[in-house]
Amino acid sequence: MKNRLKVLRAERDWSQAELAGRIDVSRQAINAIETGKHDPSLSLAFRLARLFEMPIEEIFDDEQS
Repeated sequence: MKNRLKVLRAERDWSQAELAGRIDVSRQAINAIETGKHDPSLSLAFRLARLFEMPIEEIFDDEQS
């Protein structure tokens, strides 16, 4: 699943660890999502959407191919 997490995080000048702390996950979880190695759970996607104040669809793109 493609996502804009790294860009959104960089716009706010947050490290992976800072973002992880804000949503109560590990830095490794943020890295895995940013690199596409792991898709977030629905609850985590909602937490990220609330944190960035945008719809989930603007952060994550379910690339159907």
